[in-house]
This record gives sequence, C-alpha cells and structure tokens, in this order.
Amino acid sequence: MSSTAGFVSLFGSGLSLGCSSSSTRFVCGNGSKSLFLNGTRCSSRVICMEKKKQTRCNANSIVMMPIGVPKVAYRVPGASQAEWVDIYNRLYRERIIFLGQEIDDEIANQIIAVMLYLESEDNTKPIYLYINSPGGSVIAGLAMYDTMRHIKSEIVTINVGLAASMASFLLGAGEKGKRLALPHSRTMIHQPMGGAQGQASDIKVEAEQILRIKKNLINEYSRMTGQSYDKLVKDLDRDNFMSAYEAKDYGLIDQVIEGKSTAM
Repeated sequence: MSSTAGFVSLFGSGLSLGCSSSSTRFVCGNGSKSLFLNGTRCSSRVICMEKKKQTRCNANSIVMMPIGVPKVAYRVPGASQAEWVDIYNRLYRERIIFLGQEIDDEIANQIIAVMLYLESEDNTKPIYLYINSPGGSVIAGLAMYDTMRHIKSEIVTINVGLAASMASFLLGAGEKGKRLALPHSRTMIHQPMGGAQGQASDIKVEAEQILRIKKNLINEYSRMTGQSYDKLVKDLDRDNFMSAYEAKDYGLIDQVIEGKSTAM
C-alpha cells in the first residue's frame, strides 16, 4: 500500500490498517484502530516503524504525516466500483479549480485545459477558481485570463489566502459580482517585473515589450476596478498590499465571505 493510500485510509475509513508503507515514517495500528499523530506527542502505547526498524513510541517521540496529495473514493459513471482519485481531480467534477502555486506555463496549461473541458461539458454552470498564489509569469497568467473571457461559463474567483501580482489580476478577472475573498486573505498588486541581457538592441526590444505589457495590464485593471489609469500607475509602482475589505473598496473583489458555508 502506498503512503498516500495509507493516508487516505486513515482518514477515510477509520479502520485498522496495520501499517502504511511510507519509505520514511508511517503509523501502525494499536490493535483496535489506526492512530495518526501529526506532530504531536504519542499519547498511547503504539508501535512505530521506520524503514523496517521497529521501536516503541515514548513520551518524546514524534510521528509525521506521510507526504502526498489526499485521495478520495470516486466511482466513475458506468464503473462497477469506486476508485481512489486525487482530491483535486475529484473537485474538478464539481467544477472547482485550485490555483495554489506560482503561475507558470505548466499550471496555466492545465487550468486552461480543465476550463475548456468544463465549458464543453456544460457552459450554463459556473466554474469556481480558488486562488492562493504569489503570482508568477505574466504571459502564462494572460493566457488564463484570455481563456476566462473566451468561454461562456461564468468564472467565480475566490481568494482563500494570498492573491499577489498576477494572481490578483486573475482574481479581479472573475465574473462581476462574483469575485469573492475570505476575511483574512490578502491581495497585492504591483507593476510587472522583467530583465534582459545581450546586445543593446535586444535589451531595448525587451524593455519596450515590458512597458507595453504594463500598459495593457493597467488598462485591464482599470476596467476591472473602475479606478483611473493615473491612480493605477501610482498604486502599481510598488508592492501594494490590501486586506480583503480594502480589496473590496478598491474594486478588485465584490464581496468578503463571512460566516459558515451553506453548501450541503
């Protein structure tokens, strides 16, 4: 059994597993049920195993969680039984996408592909884009932005941690009235950064391109937020951090989510 499968079973079934087979650290059952100790001290007499070496837990032992993406049971339509699938792939079936890393070409292509698939499946339902990202490549972000505007499905954006740099641009690019943020999330805007080396003519070309991209971004920020071009030039000059409520006043989001979710 893989370490990820062991992780899922510990949380998914509550049944005794014996041991999960992580190559680093993993947890054994204590006879009646499996125990999982996430950075806490052992509170009962259990058997811990590490690389086939058996020891006894004591008051000072720490057992860490197996590393891996959580998996959940999901039965593909038409299949006879459920299978363990990556939790993010399962959420795609509910039209939920996570942007939880630096934006680069790889993650942009993956998210674009998912948006296009969900659009072809049913373009009358919204797509939910949860954002917790420090930003990243402007070109990759613009590819996602253009796709968001291209498809018919509404894109609901939710800031769940940090939406900085290009991630703040995507946050503001959601459907008007459906750009959301959690109360303690932060948003940061600034001007694009870049660099070049080589012949003087090549450096000049790159500098002109960066300035052109900066102008385009400011125009789009202005359309999203309602702020004037001149104000945005000033506000984007340096890192400009905002709380969820400040982002709402600025026009980057429409609502701060408070209270419990009503989802069933």
